[in-house]
Amino acid sequence: SGDLSGVEALIRWNHPEFGLLLPEKFIPLAQESGLIIDLGRWVLQQACRQARLWRHVSYRPLSISVNISAIEFDQAQLISSVSHVLAETGISPELLELEISESTLMGNAETSIEVLQALKAMDIKVAMDNFGTGYSSLRYLKHFSIDILKIDRSLTRDIIVDPDSSGIIAAIIAMAKNLDISVLAAGIETKEQFDFLHHLRCDRAQGFLFSRPMIAQDMLHLLVQRKTGTLA
Repeated sequence: SGDLSGVEALIRWNHPEFGLLLPEKFIPLAQESGLIIDLGRWVLQQACRQARLWRHVSYRPLSISVNISAIEFDQAQLISSVSHVLAETGISPELLELEISESTLMGNAETSIEVLQALKAMDIKVAMDNFGTGYSSLRYLKHFSIDILKIDRSLTRDIIVDPDSSGIIAAIIAMAKNLDISVLAAGIETKEQFDFLHHLRCDRAQGFLFSRPMIAQDMLHLLVQRKTGTLA
């Protein structure tokens, strides 16, 4: 439809000396120091609080997607932590999408199935992130309680000029539809890419074509403008 359906929470560190730092500059340090657990919980909490605020000004419900690292996913308290944040913020669990990379899920597939089933029971949606870059087994894919396949930008980048990339994406979308899984294509920057995905009936697309990353306050203004009709 071309409508806005959701947002992804991105973390940045506004460092007093080095300025705005991207995740690749500080996430490895957080993982090494063990701070990634607390950081991940804080991100989830802030994202859900923001989603609740946006719900009051938006003309339609917006999903909020949050990345879960491999270290967080392996923690026994993940389910209880997510449940606590949902109760604390009051956000509807149907609006929360947890993005987990396919390499993390396939690292211990049997355990992943149990965790995903628990999240599914809470009505939380789960997206397999970076799909197409790892080593997913189709045998396990049908057992995972996956709601969304997020096609990696390394595949979408060349869909117009590379027949192999376009063929792989077409096959992924067809397979996902047969499994009743939604497809989200990441890294969409041109109208040609969007038109190609639209022709294949890809469910959702994300990328600079639609918006650059923005702070929460700017997103709030965008939602108000859309609701009041002051922005096409």
